[in-house]
Amino acid sequence: MALHFPNASRTYDASRHCVCFWGHDASTEVSFHLEEEALHRISRFADRDEASMLRVFDVNRNRIEAAASAAYSKKRKSHYRLSASDV
Repeated sequence: MALHFPNASRTYDASRHCVCFWGHDASTEVSFHLEEEALHRISRFADRDEASMLRVFDVNRNRIEAAASAAYSKKRKSHYRLSASDV
């Protein structure tokens, strides 16, 4: 099955330095943590505060979801931590 992202919600986790978001494959929920460094690689001039990290995520959602789908297609797991090399 293909991975879909019907839920547009995302959160910034300051303690883990990442943005968390979720995808679905049929009835299975898959969680993703996108490292702050990955967001900074996408937009290197962005500040590292919550609002800035979420803004970078939102503007680049298609690219990030494509990277998440690529990771999922290689090995299906319930959780992924995506780094700068993934985007």
